[in-house]
Amino acid sequence: MRNKIQSGYNLREVLNTIDALRFRSQAEKHEMSHLYEDKIKNMGNAGRNGGEYYTPRPLIKTIVKVVRPSIGNRVYDGAVGSAGFLVESFEYMRKSKDLTTRDVEILQKNTFYGKEKKSLAYIIGIMNMILHGIEAPNIVHTNTLAENLADIQEKDRYDIVVANPPFGGKERIEVQQNFPIKTGETAFLFLQHFIKILKAGGRAGIVIKNTFLSNADNASISLRKLLLESCNLHTVLDLPGGTFAGAGVKTVVLFFEKGAPTRKVWFYQLNLGRNLGKLNPLNENDLADFIELQKTKTDSENSWSMNVVDVDKTTYDLSVKNPYKMDETVLRDPQEILDEIKALDEESMEILNTIRGLV
Repeated sequence: MRNKIQSGYNLREVLNTIDALRFRSQAEKHEMSHLYEDKIKNMGNAGRNGGEYYTPRPLIKTIVKVVRPSIGNRVYDGAVGSAGFLVESFEYMRKSKDLTTRDVEILQKNTFYGKEKKSLAYIIGIMNMILHGIEAPNIVHTNTLAENLADIQEKDRYDIVVANPPFGGKERIEVQQNFPIKTGETAFLFLQHFIKILKAGGRAGIVIKNTFLSNADNASISLRKLLLESCNLHTVLDLPGGTFAGAGVKTVVLFFEKGAPTRKVWFYQLNLGRNLGKLNPLNENDLADFIELQKTKTDSENSWSMNVVDVDKTTYDLSVKNPYKMDETVLRDPQEILDEIKALDEESMEILNTIRGLV
């Protein structure tokens, strides 16, 4: 899409208006950042280019609260998009304590890192970080998946990984060669990348399609096995359809720490009792119960734990099945169904005869 201003007078008016804007105070920058966020959100709701880069802010804030980045941690998102995860991590860390001059310097220069393949998303993400106060974003315009996992060294690793990688895409064979588990699914390649680039003891919160938990193909099984054996997958948040405005796809958030195998997984199924959508989006109150229960991994009507020793080692199936939610499906008696069909047929025939009598 190209925007043109045909009239020189109109162009002069636009330039004068822009020139009059001032973003020197923190309040003005804060207001501008909110306007920018709303613009990105509207792009997502409209299903346009920006939509694939926008993750609901209440969800991002929740993920950051669970992962708990602290000053001194290096935070990474290999699928930056609009940089929402890095921005919210900055806000969380900025408010976590009274910052010293050294703290501010660390946050500005040595904390937030990311990569983004698409040009529009790269520009959107850089601008979003600057408007939120990160003046020198360490974002690289590159294809994250083009990097061979074998080339990642200890110096390249990060303490925190938070991301919502694109899913549903198909990667070429030459890209798949960079990964030990070969698959065309973009999100599965990203997950391998995130596991590899996380430091030992590092923490991650990753959004992924819920079919990852149960897909029966070899790549999915191998990836679940890798995750469970090399990381502590301590929490899985199961999100309802409609969480992402304009998309009914079901997703989960994987929370894990690298370095020790998984012994027990705590599941939380977000049941809101309402349909989510563009006009009824996810909000922070929706996730308050999850945040509170996650601290102690408490069982409730929406949460439960599963021991990994009980997982089928041939499939590593981690399907989300709430043991406390009764199956509401009621099987009707076949004769009852047949009687109802017969009654409906008779009613239809009576109506048809009435119509014939009127003609």
